Amino acid sequence: MGAITDVPGIRVGHAQKNDDGWLTGVTVVLPPPGTVGSVDVRGGGPGTHETDALDPTTLVSTVDAVVLTGGSAYGLVSAHGVQWWCEENGRGFAVTGGVVPIVPAAAIFDLGRGGDFSARPTANMGYAAAVAAAAEEDGHDVGRGSVGAGTGALIGRGQFKGGVGTASVTLESGVIVGALAVVNALGFPVEDGRQEPQPSARSVVPPHEPPALNTTLVVVATNAVLDPAECYRTASAAHAGLARALNPSHTLADGDTVFCLATGEVALDRSTETARQIGLITLQSAAADVVRLAILDGVSASSTTGSVR
Repeated sequence: MGAITDVPGIRVGHAQKNDDGWLTGVTVVLPPPGTVGSVDVRGGGPGTHETDALDPTTLVSTVDAVVLTGGSAYGLVSAHGVQWWCEENGRGFAVTGGVVPIVPAAAIFDLGRGGDFSARPTANMGYAAAVAAAAEEDGHDVGRGSVGAGTGALIGRGQFKGGVGTASVTLESGVIVGALAVVNALGFPVEDGRQEPQPSARSVVPPHEPPALNTTLVVVATNAVLDPAECYRTASAAHAGLARALNPSHTLADGDTVFCLATGEVALDRSTETARQIGLITLQSAAADVVRLAILDGVSASSTTGSVR
């Protein structure tokens, strides 16, 4: 199914701990300098950092890294470590005296799944994931399953293992669209129109039992030239893939979030308004497709790479 790293210049790094009470980690998506980005948050319980900076109406249009982390709101501190790495490497918005890295982040809830509620990602873990991403070669294989931010992920009211998945597609125009997902959903996977387990065999939330705290995080990347508003619309369209892959999705107990990154290597046909619309609709439809595939890949990969203790 390909990988998000099929988009030239995109690199992914993981850092995790799964012993001595730990079961959590961090995943960093490191794009090439000058990558444009935006985000669309749809879940009712998001844990995010610096996402307002990706609003198309704000000052800065580029993104230096995206951090996906465990540890709920506590884990967002891992973005600080990625900022340290970016500053050391001169990546960021130029200001007098240096740079300010633009590093948005989003978290899943995995607190206590390794046994120790206080064992959650740190800034040092974020730094390590950034170093791991930077050390990769272009087009590298992406770690899948119980790695990085997916180390402690669960799905289906906590009954089954979740984790990291990825997929990509190449359009006739030469545009590549890839996605990476961290699947930690309240819902169950839906494949080929069938949901497992069957709806008749379970309820979404058992009587008198509070729903688990969840979230599915996605990064969509493309080599197309997009402006911030088009990135936002692509992130919005990509949420359809999340809804096709998981039922239910975007619940009050999920923090479902989709980032979109555009590296700007391949220009879309904008010779006419019709051509512009067709190009964007085709790209955004592909984004929804690869998000669905990345989520199902994360569920499949996690079933063979580890279990939650």
